[in-house]
Amino acid sequence: MEIIKDFFVNAFSSRIRVISVVMGLFATVLISRLFYLQIINGSEYQDNYNLKLEKTETIPATRGNIYDRNGNLLAYNELVYAVTIQDNGSYSSKKEKSQSLNSEIAEIITKLESNGDAIDNNFPIYIDSSGSYQFMYSGSTLQRFRADVFGKTSVDDLEFNEKLGIDEANATADDIIGYLQGERVYNISDEFDKKLRYEIMVVRYNMGQNSYQKYISTVIASDVSDRSVAFIEENVNELTGVAIEQKSLRRYANSEYFAHIIGYTGQISTDEYKARSAKDDTVEATDIVGKSGIEKYMDDYLSGTKGTSTLFVDSVGNTIAEGDYTAAVSGNDVYLSIDMDLQKATYTLLEQEIAGILYSKIANIKQYHASEHASSSDVVVPIYDVYNSLIANGIIDTTAFEDENATDTEKAVLAAYKVKEKEVLAALKSQLNVNNEAVYNELPDEYQAYSTYIVTKLKSLGIFDSSAIDTSSEVQESWTSENMAVNKYLLYAIEQNWIDITKYESEAKYADTEELYNDLIDYTLEYLGNDKSFQKLIYKYLLLDDRISGTQLGLILYDQGVLKEDPETYAMLSSGRISSYEFMLSKIKNLELTPGQIALDPCSGSTVILDAKTGEVLAMVTYPGYDNNRLANSVDSDYYAYLTNSASNPLYNYATQQRTAPGSTFKIVSSTAGLAENVITTSTEIVDLGQYTKVSNNPKCWIYPSNHGSINVSEAIRDSCNYFFYEVGWRLSGGDGAYNDVTGIEKIQKYASLYGLDETTGVEIEENSPHIATEYPVMAAIGQSDNNFTTVGLARYATAIASRGNVYNLTLLDSVRDSEGNVVKSYSPTIRNQVDVLNAGQWDAIHYGMKMVTESLSSFNNFSVPVAGKTGTAQQVKSRPNHALFIGFAPYNNPEIAIATRIAYGYTSHNAAAVSKDIMSYYFGVSSTEDLLNGEANSVSNSENEFTD
Repeated sequence: MEIIKDFFVNAFSSRIRVISVVMGLFATVLISRLFYLQIINGSEYQDNYNLKLEKTETIPATRGNIYDRNGNLLAYNELVYAVTIQDNGSYSSKKEKSQSLNSEIAEIITKLESNGDAIDNNFPIYIDSSGSYQFMYSGSTLQRFRADVFGKTSVDDLEFNEKLGIDEANATADDIIGYLQGERVYNISDEFDKKLRYEIMVVRYNMGQNSYQKYISTVIASDVSDRSVAFIEENVNELTGVAIEQKSLRRYANSEYFAHIIGYTGQISTDEYKARSAKDDTVEATDIVGKSGIEKYMDDYLSGTKGTSTLFVDSVGNTIAEGDYTAAVSGNDVYLSIDMDLQKATYTLLEQEIAGILYSKIANIKQYHASEHASSSDVVVPIYDVYNSLIANGIIDTTAFEDENATDTEKAVLAAYKVKEKEVLAALKSQLNVNNEAVYNELPDEYQAYSTYIVTKLKSLGIFDSSAIDTSSEVQESWTSENMAVNKYLLYAIEQNWIDITKYESEAKYADTEELYNDLIDYTLEYLGNDKSFQKLIYKYLLLDDRISGTQLGLILYDQGVLKEDPETYAMLSSGRISSYEFMLSKIKNLELTPGQIALDPCSGSTVILDAKTGEVLAMVTYPGYDNNRLANSVDSDYYAYLTNSASNPLYNYATQQRTAPGSTFKIVSSTAGLAENVITTSTEIVDLGQYTKVSNNPKCWIYPSNHGSINVSEAIRDSCNYFFYEVGWRLSGGDGAYNDVTGIEKIQKYASLYGLDETTGVEIEENSPHIATEYPVMAAIGQSDNNFTTVGLARYATAIASRGNVYNLTLLDSVRDSEGNVVKSYSPTIRNQVDVLNAGQWDAIHYGMKMVTESLSSFNNFSVPVAGKTGTAQQVKSRPNHALFIGFAPYNNPEIAIATRIAYGYTSHNAAAVSKDIMSYYFGVSSTEDLLNGEANSVSNSENEFTD
């Protein structure tokens, strides 16, 4: 006992010993507790820890469908498999993250492409067919993209970035690609080829757009093959954050016919996200929204309500338990007022008519040179213009000539081009030499074209500042009048600081004007060597020089799959048994090559058909159409580039956006004004003297030097007598002794406004505002002056005439219905106003005049349905054909439909009348569908012996 007692006394007599004992006891307790927590109950606590990682996922709502008035499906959704990726890996550094992600993405892309799949790509820069980077958009959309890339809240914040040496507001496509692929951002290795580096960057950029939203997947590729699905699922444990998910893609039936009405969907933009998320906290950066057309206008109804799912995940993101779940609510379905069958038939008939006009005007000549007294109706289409359009309009892909698998014909054309290009650039270098005195108007036509192209291109690149030009300077006037050498003009522009030398000088330096000019020319010639548009210009003259032939281009159409295989025709063309002229005519006749593809006058048109009793829009066609499937979900960049560069402008809605003078279709307004203002009556006769001498320009009636004699208003409508309506315009302006321009214009505006021609019609898609004449009432009375109206506006006007005064606010919609078919909201046209200034007899006189119009047209001969109509021919420029217009309604005694048709540069109104008759023939079942929709260009009649207007 004494020993034990001494031990404890000695132990506790030292503070150090006391502390050591206490620490030992604490350590024993701690170790015991850790053993209990980690060994005995470790599994339970690990489960509890994992359950604390809560993940809330958004469940996208199924977008509503779009149907026509009869329930035919036009827009719908298709469930597909998509490869997705989440940025949930752990990395020790930014460099390691980039290396790991880039390698993984490269592996996935390589495998996908070997299986025939492709990444989803909405990136606003694409690689064109020549391998160059190009912006997909321009203007404010491009600036918003630049701001996003450089992390700017507003485009106004874009500035010169000293670290990068880039002017952010003017960053080129190459600047942006270099920045994103470089060490500062995604650090993508040069070991990958150009295409793969670009694709990795696209995926990384898309991931970056979602980086501030946790657990948001980024889609790498949609609608992938079973082989790609199998690859991902077999390797899911090795691919960090990669998974297969189901995704809904938007699909469009009969897309070509409906694209301009329905529009398309796409991923929400930065601006759209900011605007929507400010009002709705469920909006996400990956949302799919309507981008144009009905898809955009009705987006709130179509998009539905998202659901949510709460999941509990482990440390690597694997789901181990499920929590709360709120189901998504599908979007509502939208029904249009459009009749699908009528829309398709109208489109086809319009294309056949336009093709028929083009076919009839093609001449076997190289170039058309108008004579001194030639009119717009004399314009013809040289076959060499058709050949050239194959290249100029992108039907033939010239970059494919350099492929290792290029055909002998393609190689031969390329070889000829290379020789020509070398000659042209050498000649331009000589012509642009500072000491050369070659004045513009003394140059050959070819080199005038090149010179004009150079100056225009420098302006478009921002090197030549158009806004700085002093138009009153003697030098500028000499250039405008073509009496100056190009080099002298550019030298002067440098001296006047119209040229921004920073755009082409790689570094600041002191230099005189001549040195700056030489640098400009070196830069320009180098640029032209890679400029696709300039290459197309060279091809034009290569054709005109007969150094390549239409036969070669015809063969290449087969080689590149533009035309279906036809060994017999191929052999005949190759051997010369059929000429290239005959070959091209046959392909246009059979619509194997369409007017929209060739993009020569005429190549566009529009028709709008309304129910004359209700104002419902039954068809609204614009030609040419496009495939909106290739713009929805993920944009096909090559296709989008084709659409934006095509001279036929397929993305433009000719029915609602194109405005031209109405021509003589406006004479119903003038008739109404004259009758309502009592300057004429239904029996008033005016003697047509051929030339109207009461105004200074002495305008002529179209029949001059003949005349229509003494006619009343109905006969004047029938004959489209300009003289009669000149006099009506004169009388509306006060008449003899009291003429006043302002008075006349105000009255014409008043009655045009009564017909709704002063404002848009109300359709839910983009529509340009009309313009009623503001000067020259005598000319305005025949539809000239500065009158400009859309086709849909003219269709509403025609409906008002047919219904004796009902002017409707139009809609393209019929109803919105929920998933069970219950009507959520109904739509119908409403009466905007009534033209109540005419009595029954006056309406009869106008209608009768319009009936006599169709009775005078050969295209309506023996047509079993009585039709009333009015033709109109509108000249825009003398060097191109006139626009062709027709408005009308049928049946005459009890109108069911009203129609307006415009064929841009369609030569004569009789062509618009002819296709309108065919459309009515389809609608009323006068002719069989097979006979009407025969897939061939129409035979265009010779209308020279019929009256014109």
